Amino acid sequence: MKIIKNNIDKDLRTWGIIFKILNKTFTERRLRLFSQFTFRLPINDPMVTFTETFIPRKDGSMLRIGLFKSRNPEEEIPGVLWLHGGGYALGFPEQIKNRAKQLIAASNCVVIAPDYRLSPEAPYPAALEDGYTALLWMKNNAEALGIRDNQLMVGGDSAGGGLTAGLSLYARDKGEVAIAFQMPLYPMLDDRMKSESARDNDAPVWNSESNFNAWKLYLGELFGSPDVPPYAAPARAKDFSNLPPTLTYVGALEPFRDETVQYVENLRKANIPVDFDIYPGCYHAFDQVCPNAKISQKAIKFLMSSFTYAVEHYFAEQIINAFSKR
Repeated sequence: MKIIKNNIDKDLRTWGIIFKILNKTFTERRLRLFSQFTFRLPINDPMVTFTETFIPRKDGSMLRIGLFKSRNPEEEIPGVLWLHGGGYALGFPEQIKNRAKQLIAASNCVVIAPDYRLSPEAPYPAALEDGYTALLWMKNNAEALGIRDNQLMVGGDSAGGGLTAGLSLYARDKGEVAIAFQMPLYPMLDDRMKSESARDNDAPVWNSESNFNAWKLYLGELFGSPDVPPYAAPARAKDFSNLPPTLTYVGALEPFRDETVQYVENLRKANIPVDFDIYPGCYHAFDQVCPNAKISQKAIKFLMSSFTYAVEHYFAEQIINAFSKR
């Protein structure tokens, strides 16, 4: 799907051109190189606090968790596990600060951001395992965190959106923790890349070649195999029943457009409530690249409206299971 400049929303064009000049494509080499950079600078913000803690993985190593909270915290509030984007190869918890602020402003929730392992260091299933470790920790420490254990939510953007969808499938099948609501934004769902939007897409920020390279790193030896599990590539799932109510949106020009549309159709066929929107003239992560653009503000308003509705209406009681304790 070839993208021409005039197809891009006028408020997004300049930054789209800049991104193409600075980095048209994430090559495998660049993904490996950039994955080595992380920023653990203190976050000083008048609205939220940021702290970090470390929790054990099964192998005894430690997973870093970033915690965003309101400076005026309440008790019995939602807990939101938010998974950062970056093609599974890039990113860190601190980058979600603006999204965390939006969620906290809407509900005074606690946002939990795991520093999951990146694909150049450890391919699938490392990120999924870290996400699930953080999810169980959120459930088992709900009281200490001041959150309701019947309102645990999961969200993420791009690869974090794909990880959100995979984690919801995994949690459903494991039966140890109930997710009340999921928010996989412009999610990375399908490693096969056969849809119209995923083929030969040269849009800014994230194109088909970047997508190919990221999937190759994430799946490792599984890449190109028919045996890729749905927890890695949720578009491959056959059963979408009993998943949480869902919010998602996507740009009309990006590689993930068609797989997101299909994912929404699959959820609706399984009678899962879904709030969905598609934004014309928008490339990948447009709402983060140009947050003040009119169309970005429309998407953010849609997200916050649906999230607020979920806080008021969606709950999932936890099953008491001694074997889920970690």
